[in-house]
Amino acid sequence: MAEDVKTLLIRLFLDNWQRKLLSLILSMIIWMVVSHSMTVTKVIPNVPVRVTNLAPNKTIEGMLVTGHLNKRVSLSIVGHKKGLENLSSKDLEVVIDAKNKSHEWITRISHKNLVSLNPDFDPVKTVSRVTPIEMTVRQSKLITEKIPIHVTQPIGEAPKGYQYLDIWPYHLSIQVTGPEEAVKKLKNRGIKLTFNLNEITQEQLDELQAPQQGDYSDEVSFKVPESWKKVSLANLSDTPIEIDDPLAKALRIDFSRRDLLPIGFSIPVTIFFPPKYSNTINPETYSLATSQFISKKNGIKLFNEPLYAQGVSHLFLETVKDMIQMVIIAAPKSERDSLLWSAQFMYPHELENRYIAKVMAESSEEIFDIQPHLQEDYLRNRFRGYMSRFRLYTPQNNKLSLKIELQANSISITPQNYSK
Repeated sequence: MAEDVKTLLIRLFLDNWQRKLLSLILSMIIWMVVSHSMTVTKVIPNVPVRVTNLAPNKTIEGMLVTGHLNKRVSLSIVGHKKGLENLSSKDLEVVIDAKNKSHEWITRISHKNLVSLNPDFDPVKTVSRVTPIEMTVRQSKLITEKIPIHVTQPIGEAPKGYQYLDIWPYHLSIQVTGPEEAVKKLKNRGIKLTFNLNEITQEQLDELQAPQQGDYSDEVSFKVPESWKKVSLANLSDTPIEIDDPLAKALRIDFSRRDLLPIGFSIPVTIFFPPKYSNTINPETYSLATSQFISKKNGIKLFNEPLYAQGVSHLFLETVKDMIQMVIIAAPKSERDSLLWSAQFMYPHELENRYIAKVMAESSEEIFDIQPHLQEDYLRNRFRGYMSRFRLYTPQNNKLSLKIELQANSISITPQNYSK
């Protein structure tokens, strides 16, 4: 039985083997020819479009420096199956010739516009037809303008142990070249530049030397890295553009240390009597009561316990120490159980001038060398920021909270969170 099977197999493969081999070869050739000649239709999305031969003073809105438009097209391509099965938008592009074209024209995209980006793909041999697409192309005048950049308040949180103060400069510019319509629109609107404080670490600020203002070192300036000094303009460039304004070299974000600073002076306490209550509440009917917290010296009522400030500098405190007071707003009990109060600065414009004069006299910084006249505006904003964020704290690092009550013929002050 085994001999019969063996004989059968030998006869199957060896009898007329020349004819059988020829049949096999012919079958393979036919399969290859059919496979390569089989026609299919494939849709390729997001195919890049590039324009060539534009006049030197012309461009197209949305065209990048490479000549590509920011608009892409989907192509329905008919061709050989083998050549199209692995084809993607990375392998080809559409090229439009703008030579001798009018301001606006309609171009008809066909297989003649296809250019291969892949050496293994030959559109001439592979593609038999492209479903035509009509595209309107509109040329614009190529112009160059300075675009204003508005440096906004940063987002995010300052690192632990620090408080955000300010950013400088507030305004920059960048020179761009592009289509007239897009550039003018951009110039009218401007560009916003916003940094993220979360990208600054506590270690970075700890390593910095604070600006020297005499013996004061409460402020830390973080120089903005070069990699942050870029803006994205999708209609003009596919990559962020570096800011070419010379002032960009001085970009800095300022912080103050969150340490409590002792206020080494007693703060006067006064009462404001609104005229609408003056029939019953006025200086003749009510006065500020003295206590362990409120003392009287030379006829002036003072808060005589130690207080602290946070988020400001020693220089600021030194500047305002003789021109600050706590003001209580008198009102009847029917309106308020506990009276309102606030810390107020006397003659703030003069204090501002004093602060600026002292800083400019003692500062050795070079950041204002580019445009020295900007220093005063910068310092005025700094001082006003200090005034707006100024708060009184207790030695326990709590914001000072006062219970202020209208008594029989006096007004009493009792701190609610103060302990020695």
